[in-house]
Amino acid sequence: MDNYPISSNSLEKHYYIDGDRFGQQYKEYLSGYKEWDQKDHAQQWILFPGNLGSRLSIDQTALSNGELYTVVTNKDGKGRKGALVAMIEGTASEKVIKVINSIPKKEREVVKEVTLDMAGSMDKIVRRCFPCATRVIDRFHVQKLANDAIQEIRINHRWDAINEETNAKENAKLDGKKYVPEELQNGDTKKQLLARSRYLLFKSAEKWTATQKERAKLLFGLYPDIKQAYWLVHGLRMIFTNTKNKGVAYTKMAKWFNDVTDSDIKSFNTISATFYSHYPEILNYFDNRSTNASAESFNAKIKAFRAIPFFLFRLAKIYA
Repeated sequence: MDNYPISSNSLEKHYYIDGDRFGQQYKEYLSGYKEWDQKDHAQQWILFPGNLGSRLSIDQTALSNGELYTVVTNKDGKGRKGALVAMIEGTASEKVIKVINSIPKKEREVVKEVTLDMAGSMDKIVRRCFPCATRVIDRFHVQKLANDAIQEIRINHRWDAINEETNAKENAKLDGKKYVPEELQNGDTKKQLLARSRYLLFKSAEKWTATQKERAKLLFGLYPDIKQAYWLVHGLRMIFTNTKNKGVAYTKMAKWFNDVTDSDIKSFNTISATFYSHYPEILNYFDNRSTNASAESFNAKIKAFRAIPFFLFRLAKIYA
């Protein structure tokens, strides 16, 4: 490789590397990519049966250009080498099942627990591929549904506040007056109150700042349905956080479900339907308090890669 001195007076020669050329050389000759035994089908699937363990996670992730892949990981791998079990293009259950079921059934029967989201395709994959495994719905997906419901209520009120302010401006203009928005005790308008309350609704009340406490008091006073929804969401969070015994959780969850049903809050209809459909799998969380956090962490690590076939090779070298 050519070398170029920094200056004619320098006694030491410095070597410069063309990054693009080096990357190409590494890919084609140094890395072993050309000899990789999964290269021919890597864009469709890669599989590492030796990484199966008793506790798995299954999730989906989007790579470059939005391509979705189904990813199966071993929790005991802790996001390092040995974590990746399978990565399969798409989320179609039959395609994923075909790839995973190429592993002998006896080997797949070592899997005793799989965490997953509430997608029907994921449930089907786990039931067909890992018949001895308990299915555990990730608690954070359940909590996200509840948080989405309360944010939907807040957003609906915010649109009402925007329309109310727009109409007030138009009326002031017609009357030849200057529009002055009405301010609440903390200096917010209704529109601002609803916009600025977004993050406090995700937090437990004991973690609110003084400003957030004041804002929450005003918010709950003006919008009792948001207050009711907030305490329902908080109650669910506390069940997941503080309950250790599955039997106790069953009782608490049943009461919480009844409270949701009695609230008659339209935005909570999806939560009610979800609990009805997935109640046993949601409760399975309390056996070992397992979540899909490891899968989410793994997905975050692979977001940075871009070139799909070579990326999958690199992924296999690092994690499988």
